[in-house]
Amino acid sequence: MRDTPVERSAKPMTAASAQADLAFRSAEELVRMLRSREIGCLELLEHYLARIERYDPAINAIVVREFPQARERAASLDGALAHGENIGSLCGLPMTIKESFNLRGTPTTWGLPQFRNNVATTNAAAVERLVAAGAIIFGKTNVPPALRDGQSSNEIYGRTNNPWDLGRSPGGSSGGSAAALAAGLTGLELGSDIGSSIRNPAHYCGVFGHKPTYGICPQRGHTLVETLQSVDIAVIGPLGRSATDLELALSIIAGAEGPEADARPLSLPQARRTELKNFRVALVVDDPFAEVDQAVQERLHALGEFLRHEGAEVALGARPNLDSEQLYILYMTLIGAAASARLSDEQFAQLRERARGVTLATRETAIAEAFGATLTHRDWLGLDEERRRHGREWRAFFERFDLLLCPPLSTAAFPHSTVPPQQRKLLVNGHEVDFENQLFWAGFGGMFYLPASVAPIGFTPDGLPVGVQIIGPQFGDLTCLRFARLLEENYQAFVPPPGFARRTKP
Repeated sequence: MRDTPVERSAKPMTAASAQADLAFRSAEELVRMLRSREIGCLELLEHYLARIERYDPAINAIVVREFPQARERAASLDGALAHGENIGSLCGLPMTIKESFNLRGTPTTWGLPQFRNNVATTNAAAVERLVAAGAIIFGKTNVPPALRDGQSSNEIYGRTNNPWDLGRSPGGSSGGSAAALAAGLTGLELGSDIGSSIRNPAHYCGVFGHKPTYGICPQRGHTLVETLQSVDIAVIGPLGRSATDLELALSIIAGAEGPEADARPLSLPQARRTELKNFRVALVVDDPFAEVDQAVQERLHALGEFLRHEGAEVALGARPNLDSEQLYILYMTLIGAAASARLSDEQFAQLRERARGVTLATRETAIAEAFGATLTHRDWLGLDEERRRHGREWRAFFERFDLLLCPPLSTAAFPHSTVPPQQRKLLVNGHEVDFENQLFWAGFGGMFYLPASVAPIGFTPDGLPVGVQIIGPQFGDLTCLRFARLLEENYQAFVPPPGFARRTKP
């Protein structure tokens, strides 16, 4: 089931084209309207809730709903604004968050039936910061079981569909987040990412997303059971319909907690460049291990041509000197290790049996995660050392270049599948490849704690969105976001999916 495909080109699209409906405006503009009282908090909330009633039955993105509580908060914030109070930098913006974050009084299940009744008693740290900044959080968005798939479907909440094609995945694990934004059902979103879980959905649904540098945003409260440890590689970060929305959200959620915040306040370096013509970028469009579909490659090549025309330095194929398959195996092994603390004793025993006989010298892609989950601490230290040595290649690379541009994933959104990711095949350039190989593009920079933004750059011939992954140096988040903003202003802004936009008066 899909709308008629719309032919798209790589020519610049202005932000005005994305604002036929109030619901599609950027969070930044909505905040300006709220602050100036051009629109009320409750009025804007009701606009989104009406759209949810109309459009969400077909998409199934917002699966936990706090509408009565949100209406009470909106009315209260309207009263505060009327009395001239400063209610924070989000100023009553209605927004949603990924289901995997704790929101007091709501279930946090991660799509797992055994956690159906796991009701949060406190807010996640990032959620608390958003609320303190004046956000009205009116719901939570869908995820895959245990946040482990490139689509968002589970036994508790059902399947989320991509607004660009209801027969295709919106991505995962922040799939409900991106689908809700693309369909104009929310003003801003909070997601998480260890294996492209922000970048994948942003790419599939044609929105913006940012995977921050590891460690700059607190993970507390993004868990099924309370833990004080941060998960290796994993991050939390924003999704929005504009790069400016990502900057706004990051400014709110970033920064350490407690004594560490007092000792080491966060101060990210300013963007390296402010104009496209001054950027030095490497452009990678394909990889022998993680083959990229021609429709995605064409959009990346078109972007490269545009950047050259703007005066930017574009080096096609330049990249750190790292072996792709070995990099992927290392990434999948470390992912398995990162997730091991969440395993039950029974699950751990099963994985240990699966990885029996595997060593660092003989590890294979198919069992890398099982091996990683059952590593000895000594072996993990060896892998971490390997990662750090590779990381030096990235640091040297970013002395020559400001950014590396590459695909977020190998294809545009794929059709819904009931085959487990480990057995699933993906159609790339007319032939089948292993679905999970495309996670190479997630680990390429993510394993080394590097920031990465995703911005929309065009459409396939079938009318499906394509994004570009913008990888920067560690703590170079503002450089990534500045580049994404320049693309939005000069190349392509967010475009609403056909059938979801209708013109209304602001």
